[in-house]
Amino acid sequence: MAASDAGRISFDMLKEKIRTGEIDTVVIAFTDMQGRLVGKRVTGEYLLRHPDGVHFCVYLLGTDMEMTTPDGFPGMGWEQGYGDWQARPDWRTLRVVPWLDGTAIVLADVFDDANRLVAVAPRTMLRRQLERAAALGFTVQMASELEFYLLNESYESAHRKGYEDLSLAGYYNEDYQLLQGTRNEPLYRRFRNLLTRADIPVECTKGEAGIGQHEINIEYCEALEAADRHVLLKHGLKEMALQSGMAVTFMSKPSETWTGSSSHIHLSLWDQAGRNAFSDPASSLGGMSRVMQQFLAGVMTHLRDLALLFAPNINSYKRFAKGSWAPTRIVWGWDNRTCGLRIVGRGESLRIENRFPGADANPYLAYTAFLAAGLDGIERGLTLPPAWGGNGYETANAPALPGSLREAIQVFAESRFAQEVLGPEVHAHYLNAARVEQEAFDRVVTNWERSRYFERG
Repeated sequence: MAASDAGRISFDMLKEKIRTGEIDTVVIAFTDMQGRLVGKRVTGEYLLRHPDGVHFCVYLLGTDMEMTTPDGFPGMGWEQGYGDWQARPDWRTLRVVPWLDGTAIVLADVFDDANRLVAVAPRTMLRRQLERAAALGFTVQMASELEFYLLNESYESAHRKGYEDLSLAGYYNEDYQLLQGTRNEPLYRRFRNLLTRADIPVECTKGEAGIGQHEINIEYCEALEAADRHVLLKHGLKEMALQSGMAVTFMSKPSETWTGSSSHIHLSLWDQAGRNAFSDPASSLGGMSRVMQQFLAGVMTHLRDLALLFAPNINSYKRFAKGSWAPTRIVWGWDNRTCGLRIVGRGESLRIENRFPGADANPYLAYTAFLAAGLDGIERGLTLPPAWGGNGYETANAPALPGSLREAIQVFAESRFAQEVLGPEVHAHYLNAARVEQEAFDRVVTNWERSRYFERG
């Protein structure tokens, strides 16, 4: 397929490509609670006859990482019969996939049998917060920076080895090191070029602070599109690594000896005149408008409440460590990487960088939490505390993030704000998902326990 044929296309263009045989497979995908793309591959001919989407078992939005069927999810279970919902394509997201032959992909929204958006679907949750922003007169621009590890072995070999003694694609700190990056540049170049051809515009890639660790940055855009790009990027990198006999991992903290992998999220609000609402040249606080100050105050107020949405897994909390490049305290600062909320840019580029989410975050949920908290700050006119000017790890007076999934569950369960802003159904659903994850971990005996207690216990 020619390079000009890749990337974003219209539905009419898709129909023509199916008729000419250029496209024979269309992936209809949506994101599950864990941030993975799930769905079906349909033939082009079938799609022409059935363009309204595909049905799937509702349990895909009520399961865990292992695809079990846990109890406790409101409205779904064996008693309700595990019926169907519909994944209905959002044709604005339609793309030709340049790393798969004859294939296009379209992202879908999830509808129930009464033709309503399913509230617990991650993309629906983000849509609801974008509606709140629109009601206040704002559009939202966002972007993700994703860190990952590249391994010199396949996913299958890593599995056979029990994920022990993995072969990293490098042997010294890769942070900004061009020579080390060159060792894997053929694959990184493929990532950049093919993602960009798929209309997931990549700004750059660079070495990160771990052995075999790399970062990839996507251009900013409207928030829903930014989250779509984020999930397509993760899925695409895994597919391209798989095709190369290698593996990438977006696990937040793959080993206690490895640097954690982040997913820094950038955000700004824009007014109806197309101006950055965070910028006010007349402001005495570094050009930060009152809107930006209130938004940032809301984020700081509610980060603990919504920690589950940007740190959803047991492993997510292993990344939050002093002096690790991952934040531990809820403070903000000017271009200060020790602060969880870093203010960068100026004028029209002024924005908030949220450094709390790890690479394992579901972007729809992390974006939802970021927006829900900040918009509450605007709606209630919250006051921003002073910037932190020093080492953000050393401030004992600022609130800390939850130190574990167990603590985050307790905070989320008791948060009236989380219940109100998400709605009781969504709150109960994601609270149950977190409890399922915690209970699964609590039942397992780990290698750490065996090495510590087998002989000496």
